[in-house]
Parts: sequence; structure tokens; C-alpha cells
Amino acid sequence: MIGRRYLLLAGWLAVAAPPARSQFGYDQRSLAPYVPTPQDVVDKMLEMAGVKKNEMVYDLGCGDGRILMTAAQKFGARATGVELDPELYKKTSARIVELKLQDRIKLLNGNLLEVDLSSADVVTLYLLTDSNTKLRPNLERYLKPGSRVISHDFVILGWVPNKVAKVEASRTHVLYLYKMPPLTEDR
Repeated sequence: MIGRRYLLLAGWLAVAAPPARSQFGYDQRSLAPYVPTPQDVVDKMLEMAGVKKNEMVYDLGCGDGRILMTAAQKFGARATGVELDPELYKKTSARIVELKLQDRIKLLNGNLLEVDLSSADVVTLYLLTDSNTKLRPNLERYLKPGSRVISHDFVILGWVPNKVAKVEASRTHVLYLYKMPPLTEDR
């Protein structure tokens, strides 16, 4: 009987407890820890993706929003960011208002796996490889032909990049550009 009560209590705590933090200090529901992308890498990502004026750029796991802000300010794009962490979301929202970019940038506080990407021309990622694998079905489902996906440091398994570039910024960063429909390893 004690075993059964313990299991019930443990099950309830698993559901009722706040999100656990991993050993790296990030919410385990998250698909990657927050690591800001150096500005030189941001610029190269958006250049490599060929972002044009008024295109829609999605940054999944947008953190402090630097990709969104650069896309809007330097490239004249519209942008949507998705951020799970409520504190980062609040800080980034405030920065967007401070820069008067709220007419160009939309910020969502939520899970990037639940976002409709059908309006995206470009999707930027700085997630882990296994996170990219979880996201891949959504990219294939929502993105229209000609859309571009640019991933910082981590490949999308099963896809073959159209272009790979390296950027030196405190270390070597590798960027992978994919165009929709993606080239796959089996074709």
C-alpha cells in the first residue's frame, strides 16, 4: 500500500511541479539552452539566407531577439520570434518597443513546435541536432517551395544543405542553408 501511495504522489508531483531545470540551467521543455548568437554570425545568417525587404523571417527560440531586430532594421524584413522562456520574452518585447519595431516584429511566448510557419520565407535556428529533428516535420509541413532554413551550428538530419559557411567570431561557427523542398540524403 505504501508503494502505491508513493507512486500516486510521485505522479502528481511530476504533473504539478514547475518545469525542471536541467544541469545546464534551462527549462527541460526547451529545445536548446539560451546562447546568444554573435552579431557577425547573425548578419551572415541573414545574408546567406538571402533575406529581402518585406519577407517574413521566423526565429525559433529567438532569445534576446537580435536576429529579429537585425532582419527588420538592416534587411527591411518583417519578423516573428518564438520564445518559451517568459523572462526572455518580456525583455525582448520591451526591447522591440524601445526600438519602435512593433510594426515589423511579432513576438510569441510559446512552444516553437506548435507554431504555424506557413507565412515564413526564412526560418532561423540555433537549436540542437535532436531539436532540429523534432522540428523537421513542421518545416516540411508548413514551408512553401523556395523558403529557406538557416541553422547555426547544428544540421537537420536527413537533409542535405544547399550551402555551408563558416564564420569566425570568438570561435568557428558553421551555418547550414537549406532551401525548400529540401534535398534529402535518399535522393
